[in-house]
Amino acid sequence: MTHLTTKLALTALIGAGLVFGSIAEAAPKSGGVLNYVVGSKIPSYDGHVESTFGMIHPIRPFYSTLIRVNPSNPADPSDFVCDVCEGDVPKGEEGGTKFTFKIRKDVKFHDGTPMTAHDVKATMDKVVFPPKGVASNRKAFFRAVESITADNDYQITFKLKFPTGTFIPALALPFNFIYSKKDLDTHGYQWHKKNINGTGPFKFVQHQKGSFVEGVKNPDYHFKGQPYLDGIKAISAPKLAVRVQAIRGDRAAIEFRGFPPKHRDDLVKALGDKITVQESDWNCVLMMTPNHKVKPFDDVRVRRALTLAIDRWGGSKYLSRIAIVKTVGGVVYPNHEFAATPQELSKLAGYSKDIKGSRAEAKKLLKEAGVNLNFELHNRGVDQPYKVVGTWLIDQWKKGLGAKVKQRVQPSPPFYATLRKKKDFDVSIDFNCQSVINPIADITKFLSTAGNNYSQGGDAKADAIYAKLEKSADPKEQRALIRQYEKRVIDDAMVAAITLWWYKINPHRSYVKGWKIAPSHYLNQHLDNVWLDK
Repeated sequence: MTHLTTKLALTALIGAGLVFGSIAEAAPKSGGVLNYVVGSKIPSYDGHVESTFGMIHPIRPFYSTLIRVNPSNPADPSDFVCDVCEGDVPKGEEGGTKFTFKIRKDVKFHDGTPMTAHDVKATMDKVVFPPKGVASNRKAFFRAVESITADNDYQITFKLKFPTGTFIPALALPFNFIYSKKDLDTHGYQWHKKNINGTGPFKFVQHQKGSFVEGVKNPDYHFKGQPYLDGIKAISAPKLAVRVQAIRGDRAAIEFRGFPPKHRDDLVKALGDKITVQESDWNCVLMMTPNHKVKPFDDVRVRRALTLAIDRWGGSKYLSRIAIVKTVGGVVYPNHEFAATPQELSKLAGYSKDIKGSRAEAKKLLKEAGVNLNFELHNRGVDQPYKVVGTWLIDQWKKGLGAKVKQRVQPSPPFYATLRKKKDFDVSIDFNCQSVINPIADITKFLSTAGNNYSQGGDAKADAIYAKLEKSADPKEQRALIRQYEKRVIDDAMVAAITLWWYKINPHRSYVKGWKIAPSHYLNQHLDNVWLDK
């Protein structure tokens, strides 16, 4: 991909898009507080449960993980480095079924307790083998793990049932917060939803709900000399206009999620060289998920009609001008070699450029099912891109199917409660936003056993295809199996539908240094490498 700058040519960064403004940097300076805006509320503090930037952006800096994406090269999907482990990330022994990590001896929890391999094991047991009734949003990513053993105080070993390239990328997920075994044993597995005790670069100070989360530099942080900042302040600002004005007025320096193109252009025009813009393709896709246990969406014909009525190609041209969505794609991150080509996509329901023909087929399916659509679209109270795309979908269904659709918009906490607990929705806006680009693991969302499959349904044939896929070591076979799986989950069985993939645009004050964009708004958010040049 070509990388441009208005001031200087930059070395290409894998997966990143454009950079406007200078990012040439001197030696880091210490001091200062980074103010940044967050466009969503915090459902809970528990990284093992949540999947929203609304939690990651304010809470991630308080925690460490076993390994992480290289903060100096976050756009490379295969560049991983140790966080609380030491040395290089292991390549695997015994045919790629055994991974042994040496644990650092200088890591402390913020309450002063030394961290050991037993804490890492307790953490990963909670993620990989959660007890009944305990949520683990990424459990499906670790299907290959057979056992986790703390060999001694400073060594941990993972044994796999079969070799898989998905294991190390899954281990690097930024949600895998290291928790204290003492906290889990003493307070239980729900404690971290409302309490914070990590080993990260910043120590939690306070959370004023609806206002801000504040952190202060951790003097005992295991990467000596870091963090460079004295503190952080994550300011809650659900409205896009407020976030834009905060950066324009220098009340905040950056928003880590992403702005639409118009707001980027307005900021550049107003601030000139005081603003720097980083852009990248985004490993995040907005979805539409019917509730399979609510009539008439228990009928696959009705679900297929919903996706057939959506003009994705026309929507891309229109929405990419006003929203943070852009690319037409299938279940895999569009820039990956496993992603469907335009020709392959055209064979799937809802991807034909003959929208009249698709909508005629959709109406025929509804007639066969004896259904006149009148339902509620459940949506999240976040403007970009949820409410924008939700309004567009309603218009698509009205034009294509004559459907009568009302929209119910909820703030993030009740939005998630509806998806996870109440399940009282007809059709919901949904998403599959991942961090590390790991296609075989990322597409587990459609499995009937996946904790983040909110459809209350699935497809046995797709599950069987995936069982073959995760054990395959041949890239050609993997790609072919993904195509079969893709056709089942977004066409034949229509478990859930893809709308459009996102595009990431991060304007920030030019005095913010050290932070580099990644193809995910979840990555590179520990902030230990960020400094202020002012």
